[in-house]
Amino acid sequence: MAGIGAMEIEEPRSPRFTFEVQPIFEPLRRTGAGFYWAAAALLAVVAFGVYAYVRQYVYGLGVTGMNRPMYWGVYMANFVFFIGISHAGTLISAILRVSGAEWRRPVTRCAEVITVFALIFGALSVILDLGRPDRLLNVLRHGRLQSPILWDVCCISTYLTGSLIYLYLPLIPDMAILRDRKEGRVWLYRFLAIGYRGTAGQKKRLEFWIAVMAILIIPIAVSVHTVVSYIFATTLQPGWHSTIFGPYFVVGAIFSGLAALMIAMAIIRRGFRLEGVLKDIHFNNLGLILLVMTCLMIYFTFNIYLVEITGNEPLIMASVLAKVNGPYAVPFWGMIVGGMIVPAIILAFPKGRTVTGCVIASVLILVAMWVERFLIVVPTLIHPRLPWTAGSYAPTWVEWAITAGCLAAFALLYLLFTKVFPIVSIWEVQEGIDEAIPKVRERFKHYMPD
Repeated sequence: MAGIGAMEIEEPRSPRFTFEVQPIFEPLRRTGAGFYWAAAALLAVVAFGVYAYVRQYVYGLGVTGMNRPMYWGVYMANFVFFIGISHAGTLISAILRVSGAEWRRPVTRCAEVITVFALIFGALSVILDLGRPDRLLNVLRHGRLQSPILWDVCCISTYLTGSLIYLYLPLIPDMAILRDRKEGRVWLYRFLAIGYRGTAGQKKRLEFWIAVMAILIIPIAVSVHTVVSYIFATTLQPGWHSTIFGPYFVVGAIFSGLAALMIAMAIIRRGFRLEGVLKDIHFNNLGLILLVMTCLMIYFTFNIYLVEITGNEPLIMASVLAKVNGPYAVPFWGMIVGGMIVPAIILAFPKGRTVTGCVIASVLILVAMWVERFLIVVPTLIHPRLPWTAGSYAPTWVEWAITAGCLAAFALLYLLFTKVFPIVSIWEVQEGIDEAIPKVRERFKHYMPD
């Protein structure tokens, strides 16, 4: 990345926009009453969540529903859920960039922002699960290479660092555009642009490092959710000790991440009137990818439970039956039908891959994927592989309040980002108009026979 901001002898090119950029600039110029109302509502939920955590910190984990043997609960489900939706950004954006999917250009930044904020709250969920947050330092002081928990800390830290770099690099040209146009917070944009002037040399170096990060971030993202699955799979708990957990968690992460991305895109499109930038075709294409991931989730879920049921091992069956026809049957079958089968039916037809159809399917999927994480954690711990009677677990208002506070804080940070930075990559869209269309035409000629 060295030299991106270096001064060049070559004269910079003044950006000329051949598409409507005013809606992208508008949130940076004006703040309507709707923004303040939304921010106030989210802040109220965050404040209530902070109050609940202070109560938990003062009185200990006794204010939660966790007990012996139920030492994990809602917080661990939140951890896996947030880490999962973080794959909306760098992984999806990187794959589309590497594969040369030109329609990705207006979508990438919406996705990359989700990654950074979701990772922050995923890591925070682990701290919330600790009775004493200072015990997190024990991972660094006394960590063992044999422990997946140490691997998890290393992978998530690396992924967050890489995601921040991958988010920042494509922001540099837009910071230069805002600096030169004297839009909004010029002092901030001047600092973040690091002297970028859009010369041929600077552009070449910037695109090189973006390409490098796009390639590097894919295996890092895959490793993160694989290692998250190892926290469960490397134990001997009923239903967790499975070799399929690695790919199952990665597929589930992309599945939930795509759903989160489409909900965010729909809100941004409606709130900022970006119908001319975030078009129906983007939702259609992402809907097709989401349909494929839905089919993969159905396949993996069927595979897991088929093997467990046909094995008929008593300790494993206790956990399975608690979900199939026991106390967790309603959320389990709701997850299967409402979060997998119904979205697959909606997305299978072109009329279902509209903005409305994609949002409905995505909301169902996000709810179902949180329930799926909850059902991975709770039924197994209630039926441990120990000579104990079955336990019980009922989350308290403290756990629900902290969960709501995390979700509200995530949405609030995303909302604030859209007020400071362009949520659509201006320079990438313009580059697509100027350069990508001729390249795609030339590539198309190579596909066709002479």
